[in-house]
Amino acid sequence: MTFDPLALVTAFGLIFLAELPDKTMFASLAMGTRMRPLYVWFGTSTAFIVHVAIAVGAGSLISLLPGMAVKLVSAALFAFGAVVLLRGGGDDDHDEAGRTVTGFWPVYSTAFTAVFISEWGDLTQITTANLAATNGWLPTAVGSAVALMSVSALALVVGRFIAKKVPLKTIQRVGGVCMAGLAAWTLVEAFTG
Repeated sequence: MTFDPLALVTAFGLIFLAELPDKTMFASLAMGTRMRPLYVWFGTSTAFIVHVAIAVGAGSLISLLPGMAVKLVSAALFAFGAVVLLRGGGDDDHDEAGRTVTGFWPVYSTAFTAVFISEWGDLTQITTANLAATNGWLPTAVGSAVALMSVSALALVVGRFIAKKVPLKTIQRVGGVCMAGLAAWTLVEAFTG
């Protein structure tokens, strides 16, 4: 097996853009205002790693299908992601519980549970599975996990600044255009390769 750096960069870029306007970024931001940010980051990062492993496993199973079928499924999933982002489908509700949690294990488990539950069937999980099926599991896993953990860290460190300066609709549109481009590219590959 070869490690494709372009696949890693592709996974990182797509997942990073897709996760920015996502509810888990806002959950990280909200938890970071009431809990110790480093503990929150450990909890969210662990949940993201578990979800990446699940998505990469699903993508690896998809890759066992015939090449044209994989490309058509991938194109459909990219197109779905583009529609979700371009329609503004990112859940940007600020889920704010009122109580403060302290101590490593309570904060860690709260952050882990919040992200683990909210990421099931999420656009980034679907995209990770899709990329793993077409670009290889290892670079996709590394790129996706680093992107998700980076967004969580970003939300904890400078989330308020981003929310005030960059409209989430702009971020969603950029991500949607990228996904639409990948859908078109994958369709071309399916019928020409």
